[in-house]
Amino acid sequence: MQKPLWTPSKDRIAATRLDAFRRFVNQRHGLQLPDYPALHAWSVAARETFWQAIVDIFEIRFTEQPHAVLEEGLVMPSARWFPGAQLNFAEHLLRRRDDHPALVAVGEDGSREQLSYAELAAHVAGLQQSLKAAGVGIGDRVVALMPNTWQTLVGMLAASSLGATWSSCSPDFGTQGVIDRFGQIEPKVLIAAAGYRYAGKNLDLTGKLNEILERLPSLQQLIVVPYSRPQAKVDDFTTEAKVALWQDFYQAGGEPQFTAVPFDHPLYILYSSGTTGVPKCIVHGTGGVLLQHAKELGLHSDLHASDTLFYYTTCGWMMWNWLVSGLALGATLVLFDGSPFHPDAERLIDLIDAENISIFGTSAKYLAALEKAGAKPGSSHKLARLKAILSTGSPLSHESFEYVYREIKSELCLSSISGGTDIVSCFALGNPLLPVWRGELQCKGLGMDVQVWNEAGQRVIGQKGELVCAQHFPSMPVGFWNDPADEKFRAAYFDTFPGVWAHGDYAEETSHGGLVIHGRSDAVLNPGGVRIGTGEIYRQVEKIEEVLESIAIGQDWDDDVRVVLFVRLRDGVTLTDELQARIRQAICSNTTPRHVPAKIIAVADIPRTLSGKIVELAVRNVVHGKPVKNTDALANPQALKLYRNLPELQH
Repeated sequence: MQKPLWTPSKDRIAATRLDAFRRFVNQRHGLQLPDYPALHAWSVAARETFWQAIVDIFEIRFTEQPHAVLEEGLVMPSARWFPGAQLNFAEHLLRRRDDHPALVAVGEDGSREQLSYAELAAHVAGLQQSLKAAGVGIGDRVVALMPNTWQTLVGMLAASSLGATWSSCSPDFGTQGVIDRFGQIEPKVLIAAAGYRYAGKNLDLTGKLNEILERLPSLQQLIVVPYSRPQAKVDDFTTEAKVALWQDFYQAGGEPQFTAVPFDHPLYILYSSGTTGVPKCIVHGTGGVLLQHAKELGLHSDLHASDTLFYYTTCGWMMWNWLVSGLALGATLVLFDGSPFHPDAERLIDLIDAENISIFGTSAKYLAALEKAGAKPGSSHKLARLKAILSTGSPLSHESFEYVYREIKSELCLSSISGGTDIVSCFALGNPLLPVWRGELQCKGLGMDVQVWNEAGQRVIGQKGELVCAQHFPSMPVGFWNDPADEKFRAAYFDTFPGVWAHGDYAEETSHGGLVIHGRSDAVLNPGGVRIGTGEIYRQVEKIEEVLESIAIGQDWDDDVRVVLFVRLRDGVTLTDELQARIRQAICSNTTPRHVPAKIIAVADIPRTLSGKIVELAVRNVVHGKPVKNTDALANPQALKLYRNLPELQH
């Protein structure tokens, strides 16, 4: 019988914010909810009461009070959350004003800068005044092409303090990728780095930036952060907009002012990965993001004001937006810019000890790579305050779950989390009250009516199907930019099951009340008419020592579909018949014969999005001779050439 990898002690449970919340709800409403499953069921059945409780427990301040918690029609999407409410996002992230560290920004080169909450507020106040003088107001777009530095965070807070809408890309985006995103939303201000560092290289952004500036006619102000190019000067950049260096544009000091905006006022614009066309511009509302993030960080991640929170992310991934909301709980953030493996595999593990990180966020790919590199952080490092590891980006394998508890730390909550850019938050995530089971996301998020449905639209447990959210939730996007009738928005999420949110995750609900994500439903393989999630294959292939990573697709063949597996092998390893046999045996023994690939092909690289997700659809299109429309969404677009016209796939 399978046992949990970790179970929280009674003392640990009693000290969590989540258990305190359960007791608060019981006391306020005269209930006797004994545990998390009961609390979750109540949060879905009594959504209005639940979300009001979130407002109260996290002291969300409305400058204008709402006249209801929720107004909704019979069919999604038709919700108005907290109609009539006015608030400001930055105000909630800057409530703390003391000398406690708000953030520590660490560069790949070892540089370290620290800002207290008081210093952060002073920077925001100064930048806010200069942005206001530059004409920035409610609804204007302020965008950033920036590494993960403190300046990026100050820019976001200053913009949102004025009621402007923030959007960011990381500097590793291709030129066209940036234009495809920012060009659609017509920004007034661009904050951009003159250069950045990655994997020991110092990369000059001047040329790329000038190409982008040519294509942004709406721009009125460019603010250049020299960063890794201290010699950068205003004359390097060609644009009709005004140009200033960061250090000349504003003076830190004073108190920030906060412009109140409606609950659903656009706070962030994020982007779909865009591998099948121009990225969709996903608009997220102010109040929904604030409530959802407070709930996820405070309750599900057990983030206290005394904690130090880290997530390895760029500013082009939604986890940056999620990370920075930790300020709303008064915690200390660690921002890291650079390669997680430079100069060696333990760079981020060193950071845990150096900064006393208590909650460490990363990707499934990173944990798998750490194990393949032979790292044993539990033996080599103290990890004294580390109480939780969060993982997202792709499903976390059984082996990585075991690796964390065996080689990193046995006494911590390992939370595999899943949601997405679409909701800038999570559908399923961690829980400090519950055991951790191999391969499972611990629970559905509070207030989220998450279910798994079969193709007939019936709920299933213990079977694979489409992940849905059957009722409205506050962090549902306000809509897409330039989609006035919401046609694209409805088509993206409400076409699969009319009136019910489905965003394309292939999942399974477990008997523990947890979830297993089997991959993207648009990448599901269909040999012989049987649906197979690619995650089921990857889980077995990752056990093979010689294989670093893999990608599986379905190839149309003989009026059916055959499974093709591409593998990237360790240096010096060749794909022998014996190795192929072992791979097939591992898959067959632990899944079904239908999962076994008809072809196994070694490749030198596997294409990924900039946030590290492998792109099965793009590879499938290349194999079938179809175009891949937006290669700028990929971190390594040149890898696609490796899959074109392969002789092994012609027979």
